[in-house]
Amino acid sequence: MAIPDSLAPTRCGLVAVVGAPNAGKSTLVNALVGQKVAIVSPKAQTTRTRLMGIALQGEAQILLLDTPGIFEPRRRLDRAMVAAAWAGAADADLIALVVDAKTGFFRRLEEMLDTLKSRREPKILILNKVDLVRKEVLLSLATQLAERLDFEDVFMVSAASGDGVADLKGALAARVPEGPWHFPEEQVSDASERLAASEVTREQLYLQLHAELPYASAVETEKYEERKDGSVAIHQQILVGRPTQRAIVLGKGGSRIKAIGEAARKELEALTGRKVHLFLHVKVKPDWEEDRGLYREIGLDWVE
Repeated sequence: MAIPDSLAPTRCGLVAVVGAPNAGKSTLVNALVGQKVAIVSPKAQTTRTRLMGIALQGEAQILLLDTPGIFEPRRRLDRAMVAAAWAGAADADLIALVVDAKTGFFRRLEEMLDTLKSRREPKILILNKVDLVRKEVLLSLATQLAERLDFEDVFMVSAASGDGVADLKGALAARVPEGPWHFPEEQVSDASERLAASEVTREQLYLQLHAELPYASAVETEKYEERKDGSVAIHQQILVGRPTQRAIVLGKGGSRIKAIGEAARKELEALTGRKVHLFLHVKVKPDWEEDRGLYREIGLDWVE
């Protein structure tokens, strides 16, 4: 994409993408950016921290803040994730509420609407997964939600197929305020290399283990070293709560951890454009959710 015309005003603004778990927020952010910046999986609550995707449209730079799904927190990690989601919406130029059109209206969504009512930021509604729902159901849902909250606009998209994404992107570009771009043209995310590497491996844990491994796991990048030959060596620690979980991650004869590492390495090489040496270690740490340092590593604030 060409650098903005110096005679035309540039635009730049923050759009907080909020919603319930599994609404498709990360898939939508990736579609708007035009490449993968946030991990996705069929499991709810995949996103744990605030991650910014940077989309370009004409003279506009759209900063898309992908937030953890807003749900009923039970553990410290849950509370930190929900706090990150609402903190991400603070002082945004626009709040985009993403709703899974297939799931429709439910109690937690009603609670989100009540919370959003008190926020001063302008809000838009994005009904996602519309390709899975009949038109009359969509219209009814849109009407029901609009009656609860005064949205400035309503968009119907399928982030997975791309339907409606271009129109949404154009509308976001028009809504962000005039101002200089905050990031270089080629940058697509604000994630550090260490965090991005951890997220790639964590995604593979979810994709390959499915329901076998509960959410009591985390990935910590211990070392990220650039070598003289231009390659990078990444040492990561996969934290689990119990020995039985460690056995699941390792697999028979280490087959599962080998497959996870191979898939993560290939994706990291595609993302970085360089050869990657990935070293994975699985550690049992029953109290990993009480490790303040790990929260900093994965981009979350410590909450009591």
